[in-house]
Amino acid sequence: MLLFPNAKINLGLNVLRKREDGYHDIATVFYPVKFKDALEVIEDKDRHGFIKFSCSGLPVFGSEEDNLCIQAYYLLKRDFPNLPAIRMHLHKAIPMGGGLGGGSADGAFVLKLLNEKFDLHLSTTQLLDYAAALGSDGPFFIINKPCYATGRGEILEEITLDLSAYKIVLVNPNIHVSTAWAFGELSKGSDSFKPSDPLTAIGQPINTWKEHLQNDFEKPVFEKYPEIKNVRDELYNAGAIYAAMSGSGSTVFGIFDKSFSATFTGGSDYFVRVI
Repeated sequence: MLLFPNAKINLGLNVLRKREDGYHDIATVFYPVKFKDALEVIEDKDRHGFIKFSCSGLPVFGSEEDNLCIQAYYLLKRDFPNLPAIRMHLHKAIPMGGGLGGGSADGAFVLKLLNEKFDLHLSTTQLLDYAAALGSDGPFFIINKPCYATGRGEILEEITLDLSAYKIVLVNPNIHVSTAWAFGELSKGSDSFKPSDPLTAIGQPINTWKEHLQNDFEKPVFEKYPEIKNVRDELYNAGAIYAAMSGSGSTVFGIFDKSFSATFTGGSDYFVRVI
């Protein structure tokens, strides 16, 4: 069985407060984009109770224990001990650690795939709970529609938003930004957290987003990595209606009129995708 986990972008990302449990409350709009990995699972009748994982495409860093695809399998295996052994192959196209949610998407899609393939009869609510155990972005990819997100990002409200009339350019400058570091930078100043509601701006014409829709992580990330700010500025110079960093970086996206035909190349090691 084959599925294609897609990426997301953040339209506005406001970090509201640090919680007693160490996490942060955020407000953001998640928007799915048609930039995808490929995930295949087949039952392995020659093995008993294990997963054999392989991957291709972009490198997948970290140990197998940290891999969200593998974690998703064992998360379900804990509650469904008769879940068969499988072979899983991931072809990675979405850059890791780029703010596009690729790892979370992969883990969430494994949950959906195993639920369907092996008739586990899990409800959407149950899948959301499993996905939340994998990470804050996971639940979004269960719904996989434009959503206003609060809490850690796991409290979701579907919204009506359609950007299909526009062209989206994704640029990853091959810089890894630590999410933990980015949150830590926002926590340093007493005035770092400035609650606002990106949903309000999302409801306005897209040509007003530049003035009202912000990603709080941009300030510390741009100061440390001016190359990322340069990408955003160059997208605006190329005619973007709205451009911003996704998540805690380092991918930057630009939303252009559909007639946009110029190409953005960036540095020789930049990853660029037009959707």
